[in-house]
Amino acid sequence: MSELPDWQIEIDGAIGRWQTDIDEALTLEALRSLEVRALGKQGEIPGLMKRIPQIPPQDRKAFGQAVNALQTQAAAAIETRRDVLVEALIATELNDTSFDPTQSLAPLRRGHTHPLSTVQADIEEIFHSMGFHVLDYPEIESEFDNFEALNIPGWHPAREMQDTFWLDNGHLLRTHTSPGQVRAMHEFQAPFRAIFPGKVFRYEATDASHEHTFHQVEGLMIDRKVTVGHLLDSMRTLLSAILQREVEIRLRPGYFPFVEPGFELDIRCQVCAGKGCSACKRRGWLELLPCGLVHPNVLRAGGLDPEEWQGWAFGLGLSRLVMMRYGVPDVRLLMGGDLRFLSQF
Repeated sequence: MSELPDWQIEIDGAIGRWQTDIDEALTLEALRSLEVRALGKQGEIPGLMKRIPQIPPQDRKAFGQAVNALQTQAAAAIETRRDVLVEALIATELNDTSFDPTQSLAPLRRGHTHPLSTVQADIEEIFHSMGFHVLDYPEIESEFDNFEALNIPGWHPAREMQDTFWLDNGHLLRTHTSPGQVRAMHEFQAPFRAIFPGKVFRYEATDASHEHTFHQVEGLMIDRKVTVGHLLDSMRTLLSAILQREVEIRLRPGYFPFVEPGFELDIRCQVCAGKGCSACKRRGWLELLPCGLVHPNVLRAGGLDPEEWQGWAFGLGLSRLVMMRYGVPDVRLLMGGDLRFLSQF
């Protein structure tokens, strides 16, 4: 009888050694550690394949087959042992007399929608029913989209009205949702109508009606003939639906570089019923909705001919609208994360 080659003796010994180690693994953690040592990328069994160049050429095929068989056998033995250990754990848990299946669970505390999200969803549903697209645009904008395309060149004093968070790469955190106007004009073929809600950022002092991070909803309608009457009708429909009652509004002339003519739509303060409070700065009215007809320069920036197309636009203060709907006296509460406040909704 011919003697077995050394490599065959080594592999035969490894089969018995690994089988013994697997059978003696008492926990899933120990078995996992053993599996890594045996079959992992740097494990002992895969490492045997690296020795093929040291094997005599006539034995290399048989050596490779023997190593593959060892790997298959070890993997099967590990899976069998894992099943045994899992079954033992289940049996232990089932026999645990300290477990009481009749004991009541602690009441679950369910989360709920933030008031900003609730009102935004209602607004989206209202405008969707009127045929508007609901769009989402970036919070980081270029200087061109945030200012230049909206008829606010670098020398324009309106830039001083919107203190800006500038980024190191020359971009900025959008100061209003109005950049969506030009983006939408390039994205959709006229005529169209769309809203784009989202967060905006202003580097400014905060008070009961001002916050450095707040929410707006921009609206835009492009058609061949658009009037202020169309705009006011849409705004009345929106406010009465959201506040679920008829509200008193007033329209004042307002200057905004991207609309002409421009208006400031105010709402009778719903927190104090017009008597005067910190939310409305004791005036009884709250600035809610700058709006107007789209400026010809903005139409041109959007690739439209102002001789052929017209439009109206608005920038609704969503955070302020939430205040009016729920009677919230301070806008800072909405983003403050105070669960005592949020749990009321």
